[in-house]
Amino acid sequence: MKDWCDEEGAKRLREKISAYWAERGYEVDVDLVDAGFVPAMRSARTDVRSNMVNGMPRRRIANETGAARPSYRPREAREVTA
Repeated sequence: MKDWCDEEGAKRLREKISAYWAERGYEVDVDLVDAGFVPAMRSARTDVRSNMVNGMPRRRIANETGAARPSYRPREAREVTA
């Protein structure tokens, strides 16, 4: 079983996340935060943090066609304009 909580595992996970979204044309910032010793885990932990919102990237890679992410409009607003 892979350990994603130690420093090496967190680095691998950061690369996997970045590569996954880059293949789909999105830019994702992923940072590693050393959380130190966690008594419940009985070990040190490294957290993986990103700028994604609800698991989705916030922006496309610059200089790519369709780089602007379409804005979200609630269903009511779409029905009124249709």
